[in-house]
Amino acid sequence: MEDCEWILVKEPTDRDIWSPSLENGEEISSSSRPLEIRFNEAAKHWTDALPIGNGRLGAMIWCGVSSEILNLNEDTLWTGTPGDYTNPEAPTSLAEVRKLVDNGQYAEATEAAVQLTDNSPDVYQLLGDIKLEFDDFHGTFQEEKYERVLDLDTATVKVNYSVGDVEFAREYFASNPDQVIAAKVSANKPRCLTFTLSIDSKMHHHTYVSGNNQIIMEGSCPGKRKPPKVDANDNPKGIQFTAILDLQISGGSGNLQVLDNRRFRVEHCDWAIILLVASSSFNGPFIKPADSKRDPRSECSSMLNSIKKFSYSKLYARHLDDYQKLFHRVSLQLSKNSDSVAKGSGRVSTADRVKSYKTDEDPSLVELLFQYGRYLLIACSRPGTQPANLQGIWNYMLEPPWDCAPHLNINLQMNYWPALSCNLKECQEPLFDYTTSLSLCGFKTAKVNYGASGWVAHQVSDIWAKTSPDRGQAVWALWQMGGAWTCTHLWEHYTYTLDKVFLANTAYPLLEGCTSFLLDWLIEGRGGYLKTNPSTSPEHAFIAPDGKAASVSYSSTMDMSIIKEVFSDIVSAAEVLGKSDDDLIKRVLKAQPHLCPTRIARDGSIMEWAQDFEDPEIHHRHVSHLFGLFPGHTISVRGTPALCKAADYTLYKRGEEGPGWSTTWKAALWARLHDSEHAYRMVKHLFDLVDPDHEANFEGGLYSNLFTAHPPFQIDANFGFSAAVAEMLVQSTMRDLYLLPALPRDKWPNGCVKGLKARGGVTVSICWNEGDLHEFGLWSNGQTTTKRLHYRGRTIATNILSGKVYTFNKQLNCVKTYALF
Repeated sequence: MEDCEWILVKEPTDRDIWSPSLENGEEISSSSRPLEIRFNEAAKHWTDALPIGNGRLGAMIWCGVSSEILNLNEDTLWTGTPGDYTNPEAPTSLAEVRKLVDNGQYAEATEAAVQLTDNSPDVYQLLGDIKLEFDDFHGTFQEEKYERVLDLDTATVKVNYSVGDVEFAREYFASNPDQVIAAKVSANKPRCLTFTLSIDSKMHHHTYVSGNNQIIMEGSCPGKRKPPKVDANDNPKGIQFTAILDLQISGGSGNLQVLDNRRFRVEHCDWAIILLVASSSFNGPFIKPADSKRDPRSECSSMLNSIKKFSYSKLYARHLDDYQKLFHRVSLQLSKNSDSVAKGSGRVSTADRVKSYKTDEDPSLVELLFQYGRYLLIACSRPGTQPANLQGIWNYMLEPPWDCAPHLNINLQMNYWPALSCNLKECQEPLFDYTTSLSLCGFKTAKVNYGASGWVAHQVSDIWAKTSPDRGQAVWALWQMGGAWTCTHLWEHYTYTLDKVFLANTAYPLLEGCTSFLLDWLIEGRGGYLKTNPSTSPEHAFIAPDGKAASVSYSSTMDMSIIKEVFSDIVSAAEVLGKSDDDLIKRVLKAQPHLCPTRIARDGSIMEWAQDFEDPEIHHRHVSHLFGLFPGHTISVRGTPALCKAADYTLYKRGEEGPGWSTTWKAALWARLHDSEHAYRMVKHLFDLVDPDHEANFEGGLYSNLFTAHPPFQIDANFGFSAAVAEMLVQSTMRDLYLLPALPRDKWPNGCVKGLKARGGVTVSICWNEGDLHEFGLWSNGQTTTKRLHYRGRTIATNILSGKVYTFNKQLNCVKTYALF
């Protein structure tokens, strides 16, 4: 059965529905552009390893020859227990800080604001490692024939090498439908496989063999951030976990032995199949691990039992069908000229391609990184999982950088920027589940800390839905807009999907609670404006008029931009749901004219704070004051040209340097300004190969496995890159659709993108030649919609009827229409 071939008959995806009729040659062929991350040697660093994931389980695969390591993760393994995210003393401290701000004593307010901060979040943990040790025979492998690839088209890691006249192969995938990490090890000649198999962990654990083909690992996460002393009386029970490693070897050949009741020794088999399932006792953010009724051992056994009815080939076929239904929705082909041959085939490593990008600017590498972001989102965020954290799900440290915690002042939100435009709306569901949890904890924080209704979340959180401020300085810890920013994704989801059930049952209740807090948080200030006090601009400080450094003032531009966005969102949502007469909406409509406007500083840039304070770090990594341009919508090329001019100068003044996430945010911002040159400069800026042995010498860039660097590794820029490229090709509002608004015509003069999504429930495919629009297709599976189509100063209006595909030529004339089904 293991040698059977399964033929998959797939439903057409969004990229398959529309095909152009190019006049000058054939469409750029995707078959010549393998979407592969390729290496010609085994991993030497963790950032050389290749990631797989099914949303909940993840692995980093090193692909060594003499020994193989799979670093394992499960997305619910965190330190800690549910917390009390309230501070009864906060109202007294809040009154003190507000008084200092009102008196213009910003440095003193910054110092006093530390009293409003709380505890640090808990920490994402690891699961363990699978290790295979091969016999000495492997030490003589032929280095020139070694290759390993991550194939994005199949979400499979493959490694091939030869020893003498024997060819060895391994493949790995993480199945979402069957919740298993699977591996197959094989040779092209019989009885050539000999190895030892084990599973281990840095966590508190024990392993043992069960039956004749399974190794069970049981362990626990620390009940506190730092592992407490063994005899400590206050050591709470942490999350418990189980992993089961199942081994199958070829029948009729090979011997299987148990070593020290913890490992397997396999000798002289033809092939081996390894299956890994894992589960934890985590039962939601409000249940203590000690009170959890979940039995991870039993759950793992049930998962394995359900898998046993499938052959390996069938497991792989089910994995492919599930994954490709998502991944194949969008295709992107870019070319310098119509007859160029794509690079990336042969034995050229992806790392070498990144190194050479500064000089050859290979567009197919942009395609690869764009699709890699989509692959990673599918791999680390699926319905029912935890939201993607600071490293997705991939982590090998007990104390990872920044705790791998979701940071709500850019990073968590950026993780989901490509979900809608890049046609992966299902992958955003964990964010909404998480937002619901934040709202429940945030109601208590708002009431106790601030005497406000509704709910609030601050700058950083964890699996327990922490909503109180972080511990530390106010410049990063004190920021009340984290939940509000997350809420903007709710309305965005509706604008792309037109899902009224989601809007009514999920989005609107969360927006109501967020809006209630914001209305209570706003206080009347000078000039009749409503202000926020205290207020910070995330992680950035200023020089106060008295010459002192400070970070706390009032009504930062980002505060007001997010509040404007949320207020606009809930008013629009109320119109759709027939709730415009609700008292809450009337309060919002009354407050909107009194929100501080976005102001332009003396030097022509967007002011970051309510006053034109001196900026001690003009190249700061955050561009928070440009939220209204992207991802917000209060600054636009058509609607606010003066603010766009100021935003342009703000980006110029900020500079091009910065960590990876800052680079991709700037790319998206330039794209929103329809500035293709600067957007592309930021795209190019990211293609800088980071040396993991000297990563402190870098700012931004890519590791050899195309993980993006802060450094160290943060996954947000991978997602930000995909979103930024999509923004360069298609932009939309509920009424307007902009085609190729920031296309770098001299860099990508020929290309085709299929399956991108636009607001209003519209799918968009575009082909262009010699830098000019050639043909595009539009269709909608939802309701009939009217769009104004914009291309290089030309505008037409068109109705898009549900269930029909429309093809337009470069004159924006409709050339053909046909039924979608």
